[in-house]
Amino acid sequence: MSKAHFGMIGLGTMGRNFLLNIAEHGIQSVGYDLDAAKRSLLLEEGNGMPVEVGNDLSEFLAKLESPRNIMLLVPAGPIVDRVIADLAPHLNDDDLIIDGGNSHFTDTERREAELSAKGIGFMGVGVSGGEYGARHGASIMPGGQRRHYDRIEKTLQAVSAKVDGEPCVAYMGSGSAGHFVKMVHNGIEYGMMQLIAEAYDLLKGGYATSGEGVLTDEQVAAVFRRWDQGELNSFLVEITATVLAKKDGETGNSLVSMILDTAGQKGTGKWTSQAAMDLGVPVPTIDSAVTMRQISGRKSARERISGQFAKEAAPPSELDASAVRDALYAAFILTYAQGLSVLQTASVEKNYGLKMAEIAKIWRGGCIIRSRLLEDIRAAYENDSRMENLLLDDGFASAVKKARNALARVVIAAAADGVPAMCFSASLNYLNAFSTARSSANLIQAQRDLFGAHTYQRIDREGTYHTSDW
Repeated sequence: MSKAHFGMIGLGTMGRNFLLNIAEHGIQSVGYDLDAAKRSLLLEEGNGMPVEVGNDLSEFLAKLESPRNIMLLVPAGPIVDRVIADLAPHLNDDDLIIDGGNSHFTDTERREAELSAKGIGFMGVGVSGGEYGARHGASIMPGGQRRHYDRIEKTLQAVSAKVDGEPCVAYMGSGSAGHFVKMVHNGIEYGMMQLIAEAYDLLKGGYATSGEGVLTDEQVAAVFRRWDQGELNSFLVEITATVLAKKDGETGNSLVSMILDTAGQKGTGKWTSQAAMDLGVPVPTIDSAVTMRQISGRKSARERISGQFAKEAAPPSELDASAVRDALYAAFILTYAQGLSVLQTASVEKNYGLKMAEIAKIWRGGCIIRSRLLEDIRAAYENDSRMENLLLDDGFASAVKKARNALARVVIAAAADGVPAMCFSASLNYLNAFSTARSSANLIQAQRDLFGAHTYQRIDREGTYHTSDW
């Protein structure tokens, strides 16, 4: 058997399935994992495919053609550094390490610099789509030196998801561009998931059912299934209908009703908020989604505090499901707008060379935030590649304008009924703030000048001013 073109270290669910995807496309591959059982499982599932394993690191490396292409799909953080430390002494000039995990972009920048000094190539590659995407086609976001991407482009194109025959992979840009784009993808994902959860809360609690009262999870699933047939068509809306309809085998109740209300997180949403803050880009919907996950983790405190603020029995506000649907549509657009603004700003600040239309294109398939909206987003950025905010596109501005009243009604009703809707509210106020030509920040500047002599500018003439006799 000829030497392998592509190697994988880390044969857990993602690594094994990604490598099987590669092998199924006829690309000679080899995998390695410290766990012998995982190596055996790869060979079992890859029976008949051009895939081998190395029983130790030396054997793995010997089975790779030169220069070597080695992908890591191991948990982000110190484990990545440990694997690189084990690998590096055995690598030659122009061998390439590809980190396909959810590494923080700053770690990617550090690793690329350290390995470059040793003549070893390094790429940070974002991969979205979970287990199914890894096996059958993911959205792939590669960053690093272009010459390294060119070496593995055909392999990544082969294993990526396809939409209208177009592969959902494209070169993102230099340095840590790939992991930065994947981080922002996950931030958008946080926002969309929390918005869906808030819509579910309103529907489930009978606040948006036109007098029908409290709905079962199965009935709410039917609502989301209808929504997925229209402009809200997306992976997240689709799976919401699926999970709400699922029954618990032990109790017969809906499975979701038996799940503890504490949502986990791996940090990528928080990283998006932190990066946006550093870049000076507002992302209130994403920030609120991170906050709500943090609040969900304070289960004991929530239970105690809820006893102090019991809701008074009163008829819920008048709100129908169509208003929630329209509000969710507008909020989805605003969440995409926030994330893409981060990417547009980062591209300039970090010299990534990101192309927003390409990013929207590769997000259309395979990834968690794929939706019908992304084709329109792609078209908007093809029309204006330097667009600062998606709301500057006439089509999206018109769509949000039509849904603005519904978004406001949802926020008002949720507030009146004591339903937490932080992401809906953040989305509305993001829109209100950006559609206000003259804000109240003039008062803040005056206050800053009074207590700190920070100066201010005037609307009637050029220059910087300070008032000394406040």
